[in-house]
Amino acid sequence: MVDQPADGVYPEYWEADVVLRDGGTAHLRPIHPADADAVQAFHVGQSQTSIYMRFFAFKSRLSSKELKRFTEVDYRDRVALVITIGGEIMGIGRYDRLDDPEEAEVAFNIADAHQGRGIGSILLEHLAAAARENGIRKFSAEVLPENRKMLMVFSDAGYDVKRHFDDGVVSLEFNIDPTEKSRAVMESREHRAEARSIQELLAPSSVAVIGASRRWGTVGYQLLEHVIEGGFTGPVYAINPEALELAGMLSFARLAEVPGPVKLAVIAVPYDEVPKVVEECGAAGVKGIVVATAGYADDGERGLARQRELVRQARANGMRVIGPASLGIVNTSPAVSLNASMAPSLARRGGLGLFSQSAAIGVSLYAASSRRRVGISTFLSAGNRADVSGNDMMQFWEDNADTTAVGLYLESIGNPRKFSRLARRLARTKPVIVAKSDAMGLHLPPGHAVRTTQAPPEAVDAMMRQAGVIRVETIEQLMDVAQIVSSQALPTGPGVAVFSNSRALGKVVADSAAVQGLGVERIVTDVDLDAGMSRALPALRRSLQETLTIDAVHAVVVALLPARGLTVEKIAAVLAECSAAAGKPVVAAFSGILDPSVYVEGMVGADAADAAGAAAPAARTTVPCYSNPGAAVAALGAVVRYAQWLDRDQGLFVEPAGCDPEGTRAELEELLRSVGGEHLRRLDQSTAAGLLARYGIQVVPSVGFETAEEAVAAADKLGWPVALKTTDPALRHRLDLGGVRLDIQDAASLRLNVLQMRKSLERYGSPSLEVQTMAPVGQACTFRAVEDPLLGPVISFGLAGDAVNLLDDWAHRVPPLSGSDVHDFIRGPRASRKLFGYQGLPPVDVPALEDLAARLTRLKDNHPEIALVEFNPVLAGPDGASILAADVRIANAAQRTDSARRAMRS
Repeated sequence: MVDQPADGVYPEYWEADVVLRDGGTAHLRPIHPADADAVQAFHVGQSQTSIYMRFFAFKSRLSSKELKRFTEVDYRDRVALVITIGGEIMGIGRYDRLDDPEEAEVAFNIADAHQGRGIGSILLEHLAAAARENGIRKFSAEVLPENRKMLMVFSDAGYDVKRHFDDGVVSLEFNIDPTEKSRAVMESREHRAEARSIQELLAPSSVAVIGASRRWGTVGYQLLEHVIEGGFTGPVYAINPEALELAGMLSFARLAEVPGPVKLAVIAVPYDEVPKVVEECGAAGVKGIVVATAGYADDGERGLARQRELVRQARANGMRVIGPASLGIVNTSPAVSLNASMAPSLARRGGLGLFSQSAAIGVSLYAASSRRRVGISTFLSAGNRADVSGNDMMQFWEDNADTTAVGLYLESIGNPRKFSRLARRLARTKPVIVAKSDAMGLHLPPGHAVRTTQAPPEAVDAMMRQAGVIRVETIEQLMDVAQIVSSQALPTGPGVAVFSNSRALGKVVADSAAVQGLGVERIVTDVDLDAGMSRALPALRRSLQETLTIDAVHAVVVALLPARGLTVEKIAAVLAECSAAAGKPVVAAFSGILDPSVYVEGMVGADAADAAGAAAPAARTTVPCYSNPGAAVAALGAVVRYAQWLDRDQGLFVEPAGCDPEGTRAELEELLRSVGGEHLRRLDQSTAAGLLARYGIQVVPSVGFETAEEAVAAADKLGWPVALKTTDPALRHRLDLGGVRLDIQDAASLRLNVLQMRKSLERYGSPSLEVQTMAPVGQACTFRAVEDPLLGPVISFGLAGDAVNLLDDWAHRVPPLSGSDVHDFIRGPRASRKLFGYQGLPPVDVPALEDLAARLTRLKDNHPEIALVEFNPVLAGPDGASILAADVRIANAAQRTDSARRAMRS
């Protein structure tokens, strides 16, 4: 729940930029009284049929009274939203609360020229979200049967729509709380729209370079030259008001003079000229812009203001923005052949998609792929990442047939929940490699709403592991892994064989493989390369072929030292041939090869791809080669772990039985009525226990008391034996400090223990006491769930005591969790070995801990209003797990970064 809007006031996040079905952008906002003239113009511009469909009658103009009613709303009982492009209204959606305070009537009106762009669906999502915040749970609508488009908006939204036909009108009603189906529908629409918007950028039908120059060395000169020399398949236009001819072709003074449509504009003008250029692009119907110009977020607060205005202006005119300060974009598909970047030549064609943020990182990433001879499908440098992000690129890559693996270098993650969702889905079909230095915090990029994570760095790593992401630290490591996944079959297990011409090196490589979790099934150290290539290569081929037929060998590492007559290309060709024939990966390391003219790092092997031309990437004819075996083994280990993740049954997101989200939501709303702003409220023991019980989470009951006789009465009610403890958070678990006394059997013993405990706790300020039902003995564990500003819910688990207090031995996960995630979560802490029988102790009921983790996960994922939950301790015994203490705190929840309404990051 969030603060309900006061009359005439609405939350800022109700305004949003959105991506339409065809990839264009628009702005969504609540209606204002000042919109009266615009609403009248919208109405007058509609066809008679559209007006009849909306009002069940034709009216040429709206009356003053109607305009007043339509534009003056209170943003609680009556809400109206508009979608605009270039400031002009293209769609209106509204709801009006009915006599039943939990029901509202909803209606839409979409401009004739913009029907079919998904505007109605977006308005419905945002109206439903606003209505839920205002306590409305159900929408109803009346639609003429011939209004099939509007009927489809409701029926396709994923809600359970009930309809009946009466007096020539179809009446609809449906609950608007998000369901798995409605979320799936939203995510599917979001995917199609965002993928389409990036497709329009990376495969435009025409390109204009604005700021093109004849002066050699300038950005404008190079961008135009690279687009032309890259062989772009569509028309290219040079825009420069001071030149008649550029790059051997006619130039134009303004975009409006170009004879044909322009879909992509590459902008290289000073930042003070950019607003005018963007305005011209919007007027010309440009789909997207690549802004190479700097002077935005890199120029302090003034630059940030310019950047925000740039994005606002572009999106309002239906355009996506790459940059500013972008290195550019590349698409090696022969159907496009686009090099709108500062790279001097079009990249080698291949299956790797690349994304970077800053231009400096982009240069390094692009250079590394070129040096390693790793072919790429597409490359995008987001620069300051004011709009287009890595999440957008993952949406595009998922459907892009030319891309078989992706690599992203992230300097920030603006929407981690969405990143996790998209990466998990993409990684099921294509390897996702992410380089993100630990020195770089998890935060929004400059120019966006200020939010910084409070979660530990391990939580971010856990999020990526859950999503199947191959996490690396550097560009070089990213390329180490990319060489394998872009050219080799994935290993089907962890077993490896090691080949070397040195016994010592072979042993070192085998030890490194074991550290990476690989099982060394065979070590072959009699590879003789001194006999000459004519004899050595056939022997190597036979031995390698034989080894690759062994079922337990899933990959091979070949590590070679310099030898007389050694030719890297010929050896690599043999390795590539054997790997392709067996369908198992082979990686090679050529240590000590100093001749810079010989490639010892990169894709080496038969040059069949080069002979066949750009249409045949080198994916299946080369072998990954490295200059040292450590890098080769580490990369192979990362790929094996990814393959194991891929092979696991991920299971469905866990939905424990006996949960009551609706009842919990209603109870939280009631509890939060007395909480204002961001105030944090700690629930009392009884209220917390009742709230948790709605998700099947039971807390061992306890009762506070003032006198010893009250303690005895409470114990009689709870049942003997009981435990006596202080309620002080720092002492309530500390048997050694006198904060807990266990297994008290009768009233006399309880009276005595109360007296003794109070005396011993005087030095701590005489904290209050309580009695609690004795729980079965077990291993003490702790669970924690928090609401992070960026990650959203974060769940943590550890073994109580020194493991978490001193060693910080936690496992972290970011919901939602699959069955596999929950399984790994409980086994994540290093001390978790104690749960499975340790030093003669019996194993605990691990399924009970997994069930508790699943319930806590769903509770926290469903209810952002719950700011913190901590169970400490949880006693896990052979037959169940008992929660002895629960701390629950609530607050008005901020909008999560991945909510139930589609919106572009602002």
